[in-house]
Amino acid sequence: MKMKESGKIEGEVVGTTEVGEVQEKRETAYEAVRRLGSSNAVVVFSISGCCMCHVVKQLLFGLGVGPTIVELDKEKYGFEMQSVLYQLAGGQHSVPAVFVGGKFLGGIETLMASHINGTLVPLLKAAGALWL
Repeated sequence: MKMKESGKIEGEVVGTTEVGEVQEKRETAYEAVRRLGSSNAVVVFSISGCCMCHVVKQLLFGLGVGPTIVELDKEKYGFEMQSVLYQLAGGQHSVPAVFVGGKFLGGIETLMASHINGTLVPLLKAAGALWL
């Protein structure tokens, strides 16, 4: 490659990634997170073998909630979906990611804080995840 005097670059480009393909994966991942996150009263995005994901699931099961669990390491666009969750979490840990009532609640820190301060159960009831 050479830069011409006009400032334009000329030459052969080898090994590029199709921008459209990357954009399509990101949109597909975003749509998948949005669709799955609102598919049930409570949805947990997890990775198999993640100890913090296990804690979140056990807490919810212990409260009597039957969340939808999405194991990202078993999804076709799992890595891309994890990237979307990382952005939703504001650059914090991307998993576990908990959605309640179709809205992003947060990760383990938010879930545990909500449980400790007593706001989790009313939130779960409002979403229809708990009946009592």
